[in-house]
Amino acid sequence: MQASALFGVLAAVIFGSSALAQSKALVTEEAMVKSSDPGIEIYVRNKRPADMTSFRPEQTIIYVHGATYPSETAFDLKLDGLSWMEYIASRGYDVWLLDLRGYGRSTRPAEMADKPDANAPIVTGETAVKDIGSVVDFVLQRRNIPRVNLLGWSWGTTLMATYTTQNASKVERLVLYAPSWIRQTASLVQAGPGRLGAYRTVTREQARERWYTGVPEDKKGDLIPVGWFDAWADATFATDPVGAAMTPPVLRAPNGVVQDGQQYSGAGKPYYDPAKITVPTLLVHAEWDKDTPPYMAQALFPLLTNSPGKRYVQLAEGTHTIIMEKNRLKLFEAVQAFLDEGRKD
Repeated sequence: MQASALFGVLAAVIFGSSALAQSKALVTEEAMVKSSDPGIEIYVRNKRPADMTSFRPEQTIIYVHGATYPSETAFDLKLDGLSWMEYIASRGYDVWLLDLRGYGRSTRPAEMADKPDANAPIVTGETAVKDIGSVVDFVLQRRNIPRVNLLGWSWGTTLMATYTTQNASKVERLVLYAPSWIRQTASLVQAGPGRLGAYRTVTREQARERWYTGVPEDKKGDLIPVGWFDAWADATFATDPVGAAMTPPVLRAPNGVVQDGQQYSGAGKPYYDPAKITVPTLLVHAEWDKDTPPYMAQALFPLLTNSPGKRYVQLAEGTHTIIMEKNRLKLFEAVQAFLDEGRKD
């Protein structure tokens, strides 16, 4: 797949007073990648060391988001001077993120310009996996490499795992952060009563309430450092100007994932066959996760019967969104250790 437009390239040295800041020059690129459907383009962002001149599968990674929010406002959100994307890139990796159609900076399907109930749910897992495939092929071609590492969060774990079962030859390692599996408890992603429409809307307060679900009362006070929620919410809701102009401001999110959840995980049916994953796989999540509770990873892990060197890590004192909480470095370190095992230098 070809990029239809390159927004620009910039080199940035990441400095700061924070102990987390990295003194490493990184190059940033952005592009729109043509999807398998006419008129639909997928936003991608790349960060890598400025002095990186050769590219290898084990040092290339692509990230995809979950059911509701886009990639860059979590994976590449600077908190205390550092984003997770930069953390990985500064360690010698070629790091990519993408927004599925209907999310973030990617093309919004035409149905999102209409009322939610005017159309059936859009952007199902089948469609999302095709978008991931378009981006993987773009990166493979651009870097002239045969494989990449894949990293998914929440619904993104289902998508990246499904892609891997279908394209094992293109995947080096698979990281599933907050892995989703067959559900035994109610989903926190709610589309409201009545007929399931094309998309749903979320307010900042709903997002905040969902984030804190399951956190012990005496732990809520310092879970999210001061200002971090607002930084994330400001960046996230700004990606949907149409929703931001509503009263109250909302973020619109496609409902294909909700429909899939009703038909598969919510009905006791697996979306993909874990036995078809034949690459090293990491399952990592936090103990207070109520979106994809610990029982999901615990049920999924033994089903990865053909994953060599599979790994399961549970992190203390964190939620589904530990990526942006006080203990986020524990997530970063666990994933980095798994990725670094695959390096040949």
